[in-house]
Amino acid sequence: MIFRPLVSALIALPLLATPLLAHEPGTGAHGGVRVDAGHYHAELVADGTPAVSLYLSDGSDKPVPADGFKANAILVVDGKAQRFPLSPAGGSRLAGTAPVAIPKGVKGVVQISAPDGATTQAKY
Repeated sequence: MIFRPLVSALIALPLLATPLLAHEPGTGAHGGVRVDAGHYHAELVADGTPAVSLYLSDGSDKPVPADGFKANAILVVDGKAQRFPLSPAGGSRLAGTAPVAIPKGVKGVVQISAPDGATTQAKY
């Protein structure tokens, strides 16, 4: 019957269009924007000051100790890229100070290096 393959294809189509195990950007536990970053979730917290925090968690949203991680933020403020490093600041938090105030909801990317040398990106 010709309809059986068509019905199967229509059922499978939404599964092909959405990455498995991926989450949409959302609000994290610390009030920032949480996105997928490889095997991790990365929550960027910016509040209109130069102080920026990045919280790491695993796929189950359990905090990942930030010890041994490094990150570089490239965030766009008023059309200009602001680049600055983030370093471990206790618990699952990486912190850094931008050259300018970083507004909540800022766009950009954070490049993350894990202790084992693996790298990934969190796009905001």
